[in-house]
Amino acid sequence: MPKIIENRLIEEFKNKDVFSREELFDFYRHYEPNLKEGTFGWRIYDLKKKNVIKSVRTGYYTISYKPKYKPNLSGEVLKLARIISERFDDVKFCLWETDWVNEFAQHQSGKKIVIIEIEKDFVESLYYELKDSFQFDLYINPDEKAIDFYISESQWPVVIKKLITRSPISKRSEKKVTFYTPQLEKILVDLFTEQKLFYIYQGAELAHIYENALKNYTLNYTRLFSYAKRRDKEQDIKQFMTNNLFHLVKDVIE
Repeated sequence: MPKIIENRLIEEFKNKDVFSREELFDFYRHYEPNLKEGTFGWRIYDLKKKNVIKSVRTGYYTISYKPKYKPNLSGEVLKLARIISERFDDVKFCLWETDWVNEFAQHQSGKKIVIIEIEKDFVESLYYELKDSFQFDLYINPDEKAIDFYISESQWPVVIKKLITRSPISKRSEKKVTFYTPQLEKILVDLFTEQKLFYIYQGAELAHIYENALKNYTLNYTRLFSYAKRRDKEQDIKQFMTNNLFHLVKDVIE
């Protein structure tokens, strides 16, 4: 594909948050009037491979000028990752800390919670392993009482939960430690779903977080809504986004 056509494509669609497969096809037909559907499919494949465009959901794309979400890891999280990966070899786990949300929040919170999610058969084993190794305030699947009376008062609580299958997570390697962290789609769904645990980020703040996340990073809405469905929140999140962010999602929410 000529580079000049790619540059014109970027200019054509760079100011649109989302554009459809049909719009992209019309663009190409301007330069290739006899373009066949099969050949067009290869054009899309080539654009995605070159990172010119990204899918946001089936049949919809955006220009790939936004950076990939890759938050910085604190020393504490790396230390936890190292210990868990050494003692639970070949067990899938994911961890992150709520400090990451401050990038999107209007009000910066000094409260930090570390979230560790691990395969369900290893939740209790991990709890006792960390309890013997660290002086953290550890909680397994905390209920509302534990959140109100203990987590809210703790300086640095660590919450351990089971990892939901097919969660949107990404493998990372830092300082010779390999582990998983949540993709941005997972963080957004979890903030919405677990309102009691993430009480700091609710209400107008949650809408602000979603808006900044959508503006600053490319989201895969198919991935987001698929995970939301697994958490029984797909329609609730779609309604929330429609009510608060219609100008950003009007082309991607059915």
